[in-house]
Amino acid sequence: MVNIGIMGAGRISAVMAKTINGMTENGDKSVRLYCVGARDKKRAESFAKANDVLKAFGSYEEMLADEELDLVYVATPHSHHADCVRLCLDNGKHVLCEKAFTANAHQAEDIVSRAKEKRLLLAEAIWTRYQPMRKTISETVASGIVGEPKTLTANLHYAVDYKERLVEPYLAGGALLDVGVYVLNFAEMVFGRADRVQAICTKTEKGVDITDSITLIWNDGKIAVLNAGMNAVSDRNGVIYCTKGFITVENINNPQSVSIYDEKYNLLDKICCPKQITGYEYEIMEAVRCIEEGLTECPSMPHSETLHIMYMMDGIRAQLGVKYPFER
Repeated sequence: MVNIGIMGAGRISAVMAKTINGMTENGDKSVRLYCVGARDKKRAESFAKANDVLKAFGSYEEMLADEELDLVYVATPHSHHADCVRLCLDNGKHVLCEKAFTANAHQAEDIVSRAKEKRLLLAEAIWTRYQPMRKTISETVASGIVGEPKTLTANLHYAVDYKERLVEPYLAGGALLDVGVYVLNFAEMVFGRADRVQAICTKTEKGVDITDSITLIWNDGKIAVLNAGMNAVSDRNGVIYCTKGFITVENINNPQSVSIYDEKYNLLDKICCPKQITGYEYEIMEAVRCIEEGLTECPSMPHSETLHIMYMMDGIRAQLGVKYPFER
């Protein structure tokens, strides 16, 4: 059994707690929600009581000193990911770190190198890379049922510009790291690595990007038009345009269905998402398998892909003119 600890006691941590508890309730004996660590004891205890967590710690260091803890899910702000992961690795713990993996590629390179040196698992918890619908989308496109794919569009917007972690530069705020990372991953899961990237944005008064428009271009002629933002609500859908029809993906942030249309706009088929606890369970299951097999990375999101996305986002931020105060 893998004892899992949650670092951070925010909303997303509660979703992960629900996931792990749900896995246990469904008879999965490979995992246990073991502990939570927060910046103060009262917050950790409140979280533990509300989410059926066995132990609560008032500091990350205290949590990581527990010898029975195996795997840590890092759910702190983007700006803190690298330091938190480093702390976990230095205490001999495997890590599943929320997206965006780090604030920049330099930080990502450092912690990936450290995980390999210590022979510990380190994986990015971007759930769409692990979900079974990823395979469904890929197989549908590859089948050629509506011809050859040429173009795709994807959007992901939430009205969340009131959240401190998303609007403060010192917390690596902005749309790109929080929601833009999803449209980038969606496009490259369908078309592979892009050859060129062009991006523009609108910014807040504090200088972080609030709405991003990103175009990915492939040398074979494919193109992806992506947009992401944190001041409005969107349908969150993706569309893959092919030579004999098109494929729509309902909610790229957790695909619920894939619909296939022919060139006359007739619905040929609709494939729905399998029943899930929250959608986070797949990254946990793969992380546990990898720990059991002694791997330092997850096949669904290997270090090479995580680093590639981080370098891409660094390049996009350079185009946007967005730099965080703690960066060199």
